[in-house]
Amino acid sequence: MDLAIDVDTMIDGLLEREGGYVNNPADKGGPTCFGITEAVARANGYMGAMRQLPQAEAAAIYRQLYWLRPRLDEVAKRAPRVAAELFDTGVNMGPAVAITFLQRALTALNRNGADYPDLVPDGRIGGQSLHALDAFLAARGATGGETVLMRALEALQGERYLRLAERRPANEAFLYGWLANRIGDR
Repeated sequence: MDLAIDVDTMIDGLLEREGGYVNNPADKGGPTCFGITEAVARANGYMGAMRQLPQAEAAAIYRQLYWLRPRLDEVAKRAPRVAAELFDTGVNMGPAVAITFLQRALTALNRNGADYPDLVPDGRIGGQSLHALDAFLAARGATGGETVLMRALEALQGERYLRLAERRPANEAFLYGWLANRIGDR
């Protein structure tokens, strides 16, 4: 499988789902374009009006900050569906949150350390996290293991969305869309 093409396709789909310029007063992130917040755009060198953020620049930010920096390319070599899920979750919640979900799920699924050691949920993909993923897939089977891991990741993601809406009533405006568009088959 050519992962570069898959990443491009994934980013194109994300850009389409996120849409163009939005400035919803209920969104703590402020003005966004293609899902990129103004703060992220500025931190990555874009100084123009958010309405004018070029799609190619948004795609480059997604590739660097949400795919390469968190090392999801390494996860994709082992479990492409898991990497795609972590990418989408990371865009919405931050890569560290998504990776923490993976680390928590892998630790809970290691049969009390019989398959591999527990992970410290630090939100970073390193050698220990990759080893645990490899060991999990070896113990549970690539296809079945990846499916179960996807279910665990989506359960953690859904719980976080509900908690966000419960803690900040303004987030209720987003809850239906989060659950409809961010969890399960897209």
